[in-house]
Amino acid sequence: MTSQELLLEGVELMLFGMGLVFLFLVLLIFCIRVMSFVIERLAPEEGHTALAVPAKTDTLQVVDADTLQAMQIAIKQHRARRG
Repeated sequence: MTSQELLLEGVELMLFGMGLVFLFLVLLIFCIRVMSFVIERLAPEEGHTALAVPAKTDTLQVVDADTLQAMQIAIKQHRARRG
């Protein structure tokens, strides 16, 4: 075999492998969408709210003035970057 034949065979194998990977990924996406559709049909919607953790309102934490000021500055910087 010449080097040109070997190169062409390598390119052919590469394209074949990439095609198989692409087909596998398309099939995987299709299966995930089908499973999502089936789960949405079968599972009740109120199941999501049952997993929420109730907030504790009876514990109060005191924040000192330095920490409060640092938090306010950080919030202002964050809002300035976003807007």
